[in-house]
Amino acid sequence: MTTIARSHAHRPDVAPQQEGQVVTPFARRALAVTRIGFGLTFLWAFLDKLLALGFSTGRDETGAVDRLGDAAWVNGGSPTEGFLTFGADGPFQGLYHDIAGAWWADTLFMVGLAGIGLALTLGIGMRLATAAGALLYVLMWTVVLPPENNPVLDDHLLGAATLVALGALGAGDTWGFGRAWARTSLVRRFPVLR
Repeated sequence: MTTIARSHAHRPDVAPQQEGQVVTPFARRALAVTRIGFGLTFLWAFLDKLLALGFSTGRDETGAVDRLGDAAWVNGGSPTEGFLTFGADGPFQGLYHDIAGAWWADTLFMVGLAGIGLALTLGIGMRLATAAGALLYVLMWTVVLPPENNPVLDDHLLGAATLVALGALGAGDTWGFGRAWARTSLVRRFPVLR
C-alpha cells in the first residue's frame, strides 16, 4: 500500500492522501468542478444581494423586477430581511424575525457569502470556507423547519454535507490555488487557514 501512495506523490493531479488511498485524476477534477460550482453559487448570491440584479433580490411582490435597485445592499436594502421575515417558520421563527434586517446580520451574511464564494472558487482557505459554508447552510435550514418536501432533509443539508466532503478531500488543490496557498508563510504558521 505504501508503494501505491508514494507512486502518486509526484503527480500534481493526484493529491497526497493517507497511506494506501489514492484519489484518481477524474475524481479530483469532479471535486474541483463541484467546488467551483459551489463557489460561484455563493458569489452569485453575494452579487445579486449587493446589486439587486432581479433574480432573487430586486423583485417586487408581483414578481416584477425593481429597476430602481432599492433592494440592493449598496442602496440601503437588507439582504436578510425578506428571507428571515417572510421565509422563517418553525421553532426558530421568533429568533429569525428578531434579527431580520439587523445591520450586523446583513454584514455577517454578505461577508460570509463573498468570503466563502471567493475561497471555494479559488481553492484557498478550504478548511474555513467549507466549515463556514456548511454552518451557513445549516442555519438556513433552521430558518425553514420543517422542510417543505421532506420531514428532515433538504438541499441546505445536502449542500452542507457536500462542503464538508470538499474540505476533507482537499478539493482546492485541483484547478485551484490550494497547493500554492498551503506553501505561504501565513498558512504554514496558521494551518487552519489551509
